[in-house]
Amino acid sequence: MESNKNFEYSFHSNKIAKEIFPILKNVKSWWNGLFGEVILGESNQTGDEFSFSAGDDVHFSKQKLIELNPNKELVWLVTDSNLSFLQDTHEWENTKIKFILEETKNGTKVTFTHEGLIPKIECYKNCTGAWTQYLANLEKSLNS
Repeated sequence: MESNKNFEYSFHSNKIAKEIFPILKNVKSWWNGLFGEVILGESNQTGDEFSFSAGDDVHFSKQKLIELNPNKELVWLVTDSNLSFLQDTHEWENTKIKFILEETKNGTKVTFTHEGLIPKIECYKNCTGAWTQYLANLEKSLNS
């Protein structure tokens, strides 16, 4: 495993990008259901911010929507984090959470990347495990 490779998760949906994009933009619709998550704020237009907390505040982070390319790309910058289960509780700060949508013959390829979430940081194992669960649930909902 490369020590500087960002966490990435890709899947295919039979839905078109125009159907998927609003779901991704509404983070409350997919970043939930595992650890008592609370999401406050908005993610509708560039500059919008939202906070995410989970596990009785074991995880807190604040994200700002910095790129919005309709039906193609969403990018959030993590501007604040307090991951109390880590030695460096601010490990997520200045990382980016990104979705890329690519139309295919029979739907859309969805690629999620957490830029900065790399194997050499402490959070990698726990955070990639949680991301995988959230994204597998999203994949299932987009293909049902």
